[in-house]
Formats: sequence, C-alpha cells, structure tokens
Amino acid sequence: MRCAMTGLPISDPSDGIWDDGEWISWQWINGQLHEQDLKAEFPNTPVEFSKVFEELVYYAAEYHRLTGRYLQIWGELGELYAEMKYGIKRHLPGMAGSDGRMGNDWIEIKTISPEKTKGKVLVKRAGNFNKLLVVKIDENFQFESRLIDRKKLGKGKGKNASYSWDAV
Repeated sequence: MRCAMTGLPISDPSDGIWDDGEWISWQWINGQLHEQDLKAEFPNTPVEFSKVFEELVYYAAEYHRLTGRYLQIWGELGELYAEMKYGIKRHLPGMAGSDGRMGNDWIEIKTISPEKTKGKVLVKRAGNFNKLLVVKIDENFQFESRLIDRKKLGKGKGKNASYSWDAV
C-alpha cells in the first residue's frame, strides 16, 4: 500500500484511509490541515515562509530546552511575525526611522522577549513612524501583538517613549 498523494508506503491500514480507490495517509491529511491553519493565521504570507518561521521558533525553543539559554533572535522573530501577521513590508536592514510600512502607515516594531521581566519597550521619539507594533513572546514561545497609534504614547520629555504591556 502506498499513499496516492506522496507515494510513501502505508504499513498499516490505520495509517491512512481508503478513498475513491486509493490510500491517503493521515500524515498527508494532517499536513494539509496544518497548511490551512497557517493560511488562516497568516493570510498574506506564502505557506513555505510560514513553515520556515515555525521552524525558527521551534529550534529557538529546542535550543532553550537543551541549554537553558535563549538564542538572541527576538527582534528578528518579532519582525517576521509582524510581517506575516499584519502584511507589513519591512524596510531594508539598517534603515533608520521605522521598520516598515503597512498601507500608508510607517510602523516601528518592538519585541518583548521572555527574558524581559517588566514587559516594557522603549521607542525613540525621533523615529519616523505613526504606529508602534509591540510583539510579545512568552516563555512557551507563544506570540501576541498590539498595534498602537503613536499619539497614545504621549508627548513626554526625553529621547524615548515607553510602552508597558501590562498597563493596558
């Protein structure tokens, strides 16, 4: 027996279903369901890109499990998540002022990692952005995000404005 979709052997009838004269493996079916879930969560992103993001998060979590240390890739993971979730078009690396655009909005992206105990981010007041996107990654590598209008940061004094996740 072989899966009609993948050509891989099916060693036991419980490993697949017989449908319309051919075997289809549960592995293939589950993969299709997972792709549908990825498309629903990240509708503006090719599935292949979403899978790479998932693998990056998986290996960062696995590294932490094995070593007790975190890989310092929080900013990149936060920006990738923002790009996928919100359809943000990121600027080239090193461009000052903001991290990308979403429609007519200039977006600054900040990430709160599991290592940050206060759940607070600082953003330069001089930045060229009108929305702040804060991505929070918890100790289980689960992602949440909030999009904040710059006006809500307040005028204030000093070089930086702050946003506290818990203040909302």
